[in-house]
Amino acid sequence: MIKSLEDKEEDISEVTDRQEPVTAMEPLLIGEDSRQRGQLTDLAVDLAAKSAGFRRSLPPGVVTALADLVRSMNCYYSNLIEGHDTHPVDIERALKNDYSADPKKRDLQLEAKAHIAVQSWIDAGHLHGRAVTADGIREIHHRFCELLPDEMLWVEEPNTHERLRVVAGELRRRDVRVGRHTPISPGALPRFLARFEKIYGGVGKTDAILAAAAAHHRLLWIHPFLDGNGRVTRLMSHAMLLESLDTGAVWSVARVLPFAAV
Repeated sequence: MIKSLEDKEEDISEVTDRQEPVTAMEPLLIGEDSRQRGQLTDLAVDLAAKSAGFRRSLPPGVVTALADLVRSMNCYYSNLIEGHDTHPVDIERALKNDYSADPKKRDLQLEAKAHIAVQSWIDAGHLHGRAVTADGIREIHHRFCELLPDEMLWVEEPNTHERLRVVAGELRRRDVRVGRHTPISPGALPRFLARFEKIYGGVGKTDAILAAAAAHHRLLWIHPFLDGNGRVTRLMSHAMLLESLDTGAVWSVARVLPFAAV
């Protein structure tokens, strides 16, 4: 069982907090006065209608089989975004507990299987209403990481080359750098995640569709975990759209989010 947000705030109080204002990640939503707002709202309504029509046009058996295929497809592209090229055949073998004798390939298969397991859990409705909550985001990370082989739970600090262990569901306790981006200080994470949850958890269905891309970018900008942020964010975005669109999990935007590796 993962700790509550209050427990996390107590733990993280000992780490650096540069007192960044939560307004640093504004804007979080497309404003009502945006010139593109009307057109985007029309597109969101059209998408919702077409999504529901597509899902309802399929027999239940086809929906189940197609959802399984989409999960494997999402997993393949998510791995590829992370630089982990796991062939679809190897993913299918992993689902049947048929693993490669090569340790590196086996680890990638286990990673793929973990991703599919977490998305299956999301598709079954277990994250409903919690996709953008701090607890929900940490639970995605926890469920994914607890299924990974030990070797995939270590990252190397680029400057000191120190090996750091990734703890499932734990917010990072140190500064990190992602390309040219330096995310907020670890002590600021509870404040930013609380603001994230308040804003994205309070939008209606149409706004949630429009907000999904913004929430995706902002969570990556916050970068709450030592590692696994891209994977968690893609799964969160999938969960957001699963709630706001009648997809039946038979289609997903996960494969078209290459910026998710930030």
